[in-house]
Amino acid sequence: MSDYLISLDMPAEHMRQIFGMQDAYVKKVERDFGVSVVNRNGQVTISGEEGMVRRAAKVLQQLDIISGRGNEIEEQSVDYAITLGMEDKEGALTEMDSDCICHTVNGKPVKPKTLGQKAYVDAIRKNMLVFGVGPAGTGKTYLAMAMAVTAFKNDEVGRIILTRPAIEAGEKLGFLPGDLQSKVDPYLRPLYDALYQIMGAESFAKNMEKGLIEVAPLAYMRGRTLDNAYIILDEAQNTTPAQMKMFLTRIGFGSKVVVTGDASQKDLAPGTRSGLDVAGKVLGKIDDIAFVTLTNKDVVRHPLVQKIVKAYDDYEARENARDSGKDRHRGRKTQQRR
Repeated sequence: MSDYLISLDMPAEHMRQIFGMQDAYVKKVERDFGVSVVNRNGQVTISGEEGMVRRAAKVLQQLDIISGRGNEIEEQSVDYAITLGMEDKEGALTEMDSDCICHTVNGKPVKPKTLGQKAYVDAIRKNMLVFGVGPAGTGKTYLAMAMAVTAFKNDEVGRIILTRPAIEAGEKLGFLPGDLQSKVDPYLRPLYDALYQIMGAESFAKNMEKGLIEVAPLAYMRGRTLDNAYIILDEAQNTTPAQMKMFLTRIGFGSKVVVTGDASQKDLAPGTRSGLDVAGKVLGKIDDIAFVTLTNKDVVRHPLVQKIVKAYDDYEARENARDSGKDRHRGRKTQQRR
């Protein structure tokens, strides 16, 4: 039986982006869909098994639309387009691309890049309090920051408050030199970095001086009522239940809150319960509170990060299954002794 063929007309500048350096991107499409993709005088011909050819064609068409909107096609975009193509969800790619939250100081658009990120952004728009839980690299903090800056620029809130618990990530930093701000800055650096990229250092500094942007450790939130503010609590897996309750009861009128965390990267003392875990059990059924779980599929850093996250998830699942098996075995032995 002869191969099924589909031909696509594609502008040369889009084709260069979609094919990638030394055809690296299009080779991914060929390998994953089991098709052959050939460029013949500005016309892309895809051949192979009919179902796979149709899927591969839709993926290339979606990438062509995204390129036509002025976007740079990156490896992560191609990988995710292929994933959606395998699941017959190609149209979701252009839908996500049309959702521009804001632009960075360099003019780069900030958009959700995965279905999980799109659900996260939509939840933030619809709810007063959103918990974004997921592994590193899923854009939890960055997207929340982009939403906060957009709300601030649109005068939807009067100030932005960013906070995180000041806990060492397995390292004892000792007595740091400098004033109090200098001592806590290392813990808050990721928040500064995101703000610099989205707002620009000069705009950030001006608003910081006016008190319109505040970056502070979680302990500084005690005793305050935060009205008309966009509040982001980062690294929430490192809060205790008491700290989480304290923070959530600071929320005032006209405020919006986003809580982000990665349950797999806790730096709490052994045996200490995470406030993020407890909040999920306590607040899950309250209106205007949303919980969004991101997975390794939503990782938008280097593709290797996605593989690392998945490898750790698989390893932890195996370890948990083995520990559960040991517990059951001990339980049976105890019963036999009785």
